[in-house]
Amino acid sequence: MSKNKAQTANWKERRRFHAVKLKNNGWKHREIATALDVSEGAVSRWFKRVEENGKGSLHARPHTGRPAELTDKEKRLIPDYLGQGAEAYGFRGAVWTCPRIRKVIEWEFGVSYHRSHIARLLKELKWTPQQPVERASQRDERQIRRWRKEVWIETKKSRFGT
Repeated sequence: MSKNKAQTANWKERRRFHAVKLKNNGWKHREIATALDVSEGAVSRWFKRVEENGKGSLHARPHTGRPAELTDKEKRLIPDYLGQGAEAYGFRGAVWTCPRIRKVIEWEFGVSYHRSHIARLLKELKWTPQQPVERASQRDERQIRRWRKEVWIETKKSRFGT
């Protein structure tokens, strides 16, 4: 649990325990709700929990979120699959991108993740997706400069009359 979440849970927990103290001092539900800036329903639920399960039921519980779809063992296998290379899975070029990795995880484990989650998963595994190079490897910068200086200027002059 992050520090902020722990602090949030702690003050809420303290508020619930404070409500019990106020009740023990003879306060009514409505007075407690007003003093603690909560609904009367919340106060009632807290006291019902205490009645059924004791004061320990007022302690904060961590919110674990959705269960992971891949086990830790399966996650550790991902780098092995990616180590075979993108072309082994039928992709053109050797670059691993998030959409490609997403497909491999789907093929190998039958689990479909959102594309943006793949980056988080890779970070957890200390892998980084690769960005494909936007320019062709055959690109000749000298030829491009020559074309811009000679051919394009002539084309522009003849076409636009400058």
